[in-house]
Amino acid sequence: MKQILIADDHEVVRSGLRAIVESRADWAVSGEASDGRAAVAMIRELKPDIAIIDYSMPVLNGLEVSRQIKLHHPRTEVLILTMHESNEILTESLLAGVRGFLLKSDARHHLIAAIDALLNHRPYFTGVVVEKLLHDYLASKKDKSKVLLSLREQNVVQLIAEGHTNKSVGTVLNLSVKTVEAHRASAMRKLGVSSTAELVRYAIRMKLIGP
Repeated sequence: MKQILIADDHEVVRSGLRAIVESRADWAVSGEASDGRAAVAMIRELKPDIAIIDYSMPVLNGLEVSRQIKLHHPRTEVLILTMHESNEILTESLLAGVRGFLLKSDARHHLIAAIDALLNHRPYFTGVVVEKLLHDYLASKKDKSKVLLSLREQNVVQLIAEGHTNKSVGTVLNLSVKTVEAHRASAMRKLGVSSTAELVRYAIRMKLIGP
């Protein structure tokens, strides 16, 4: 029996995904998580074959969850789900080691095929996603000035945008306050911003948090 974990902060989405997964007699949902930190803890305990991870989750977003999975549980394959068509999200997911990527609008028709592929350790991207990946690659060749934040900088920005202090960000990410301040300053420098409000606007634009 193949074990699959579902992480999404919307219960209705988790229920829909569970119904699709459990339509296969040889698959079982081993756990559900509603935020990124809970997802990491469950994966550590349950060691599922597949983790279906929503990109936009509170506390730790899908990219950080994916990074931690690939670092500590490399045998667990990751399928990122997102409702946003974004070249930046796709690129960052690939950099985090994600080998499966689906738009939520495609999940009903492609989820089973995506899980099948990942269970056989093959990547899965829909045609729309591949087209976006190619477009992003070509655009990056033309625009070397485009700056992407590191995963850790994105985590810090997300938590700050969610209202956390530097101290509480450090607690969540297990970093010192000094390190959090360094990541925050680095992110602000890369983005060319000078205030927390501008960081929040960036986080909303990149779908790290809801508007």
